[in-house]
Amino acid sequence: MKNNVVLAALLASMLIFAQPGFAGANQENKLNSASEVIEQIMQIPEESIPSTLLDKAYAIAVIPSVIRVGIGFGGRYGRGVLSVRQNDGSWSAPTFVVLAGGSWGLQLGASATDVILVFKSQKGVGGITGGKLTLGGDASVAAGPVGRSTEAATDITFQSEVYSYSRSRGLFAGVALAGAVIQISDKWNVAYYGDENVTAQNLLYSTDIKTPPSARKFMSTLSKYTPELVSPPVAPTLSDSVAEEEQQSVKTYPAATD
Repeated sequence: MKNNVVLAALLASMLIFAQPGFAGANQENKLNSASEVIEQIMQIPEESIPSTLLDKAYAIAVIPSVIRVGIGFGGRYGRGVLSVRQNDGSWSAPTFVVLAGGSWGLQLGASATDVILVFKSQKGVGGITGGKLTLGGDASVAAGPVGRSTEAATDITFQSEVYSYSRSRGLFAGVALAGAVIQISDKWNVAYYGDENVTAQNLLYSTDIKTPPSARKFMSTLSKYTPELVSPPVAPTLSDSVAEEEQQSVKTYPAATD
């Protein structure tokens, strides 16, 4: 039993601290998978992300096939993409991200889960581009509501900064991801866009990025399922040195409701 616990801990550590790498066709495959995840989930209204939440979305991250392994101690690890809504309601060039985390509890076996994160404001995204974001620590996270029943609830409020979803074995539901860490995969960005100087902030907030077909497909898929803006908002403040209260005073889309 002791050996099993040690083995699980070592495996989880490898998942959590693995560094970005292995560039190649993996990036294109990951983007195509992310587009498929969005399409498949949103085509089932009873199990989809409510439009009332998508209307408030500042950014969306999709991490297909997050691997979760555990024998007493569990770890999860996966790569995905993150895009930010632009001033005209379209979506930015996607940046690659890594999600990793560990958890204690009675766990046994392994599974692959698709994860979707809906960010309500620039705060959480700023944490990712500034280094890393710990869900539940740097930004509040909650299991996201699903289905038409949520659409009909006129009094529903969205108090958390991030809402998380998962799909495993065909079941799509909100999931708690407190403690998971998200950070930028710089090596994958460089390999995919073919530019050693590309940064996540360039991708998310510049309009002159040349996007490959698989990136445009992902951006188009997000636009298909998110409402158009009535009027253009002001672009967010990106400087990491700006105080949080100053960032929140800048009018961005969508305005935080917290």
